[in-house]
Amino acid sequence: MHKPAFTRAEPDARRQSLIAACSRVLARTGAAGASVRTIAIEAGVSPGLVNHYFASVDALISAAYEHLGATVTAALAAAVAAAADTPRARLDAYVTASFAPPIADAELLATWIALWSLVRARPDIARLHDAQYADYRRMLELLLADCGTPAASRYIAAIGITALVDGLWLELCLSPGCFTPDQACALARAQIDAVLAASGSPTPFISTAPGSAADNS
Repeated sequence: MHKPAFTRAEPDARRQSLIAACSRVLARTGAAGASVRTIAIEAGVSPGLVNHYFASVDALISAAYEHLGATVTAALAAAVAAAADTPRARLDAYVTASFAPPIADAELLATWIALWSLVRARPDIARLHDAQYADYRRMLELLLADCGTPAASRYIAAIGITALVDGLWLELCLSPGCFTPDQACALARAQIDAVLAASGSPTPFISTAPGSAADNS
């Protein structure tokens, strides 16, 4: 008898379910509460099954970090793909995607905080962190290049924009009543305007989205 076609996908599905369970445990208890036992209970499986797919809880936490980074990257890429086909629209979409789901999410932030707490203690997590943020900046530099930003200015511009977005995203997730996603987008676009103007890039984009600077003029 032939095995059902779906059996090949089962190991990947089980592995992903364990990664998802690990992320939920990290969000709820922090890194200190993440163990093979707690993750197995969260996933509804035996500790032996966790050990079957991951050599250690550290390996599972690393996989959760990689998965979380891939989730954010996919959301950013989807935002760019859905944007109008102009360099500035793609740049705006990439920068402002952080202020909407699935990136702007309190549970996602809680998981990130748990993982960030390990950056100084675990070299493997530090390497993942550095690689992921380098990828974010590299994509931002490419989008800035499409908008005409000179090569000499792109790296620092990408760092500045990333820092602003991270700060707004953090505060939006922690205290969503302080300001709206539209206002965060307007602030980010104003920063992009300043970067492009300083580098002699084309005329800045003026947003007419609710809560934008144009609405308040």
